[in-house]
Formats: sequence, structure tokens, C-alpha cells
Amino acid sequence: MDYLDMARERFKNDAFATQALGAVIDSVEENGAVCSVELSRRHKNGVDAIMGGAIFTLADFAFAVATNYIEDITVTQTSQITYLGAPKGKRLIARAKKVKSGRSICFYLVEVKDELGTDVALVTFTGFRKG
Repeated sequence: MDYLDMARERFKNDAFATQALGAVIDSVEENGAVCSVELSRRHKNGVDAIMGGAIFTLADFAFAVATNYIEDITVTQTSQITYLGAPKGKRLIARAKKVKSGRSICFYLVEVKDELGTDVALVTFTGFRKG
């Protein structure tokens, strides 16, 4: 079984990210992961824009996949999101990249863009590895 299969198996029952949001795992590697979601009406808020919570959830899911598909359980200790612009396309893509990892603490940067390359958000995560 390869890393992508392992990640998909581990997160297949994620009720919020995969089932409610519709996020999918596109790729995983030793230092990161890529997840995406096809945008639809269910991702929009009252002013017909993509809900910030949908953008953050996708970024959080990419971080979770990058840190948990094979290793000990890692949980978010802190995170910060900066919204850069509204997506123009129909698909959001979150790329989680490891910046630093120690014995129990890690730091990741997640870039969220649409398929057209529009910068949507930058999210940083500090994770705590349990175990």
C-alpha cells in the first residue's frame, strides 16, 4: 500500500472534512499533502461568497493528512489564517508543507489556491505530536 492509499484509508471516515465539506486527498509525501474540494452552493455564505470556514477546513484537513497519515497522532496547537482573495475558479486546492519538525512540535504552512492559481489564503499550523 502506498502513502496515498494509506492516507485515504485513514481519513475515509472523516465525517466533517470528507463527507460534509467534500474534501479529497490528492497526494501525500514525506513533507506534506495536497487536498482539494469542488466548490458548490453548499460552500457559500449569505452573500454568495465561499465561506471562510470552508477554506479553513480544507487547510486544516491538508495539515491533518500531512501530519497523521503515517505518524503518531498530531493535533493543532495553534493556527492562523490570512485570507488573500476570493476564489475565481470552481476548485480549491490546499498544499500543506512542513517547515520544521521537532520531537513533539511541528510547524506547517498551508497555501490555498483555486485551480486558476488565484491566491485564496495562507494558513500556519503549529502541531503537537501525541505519543
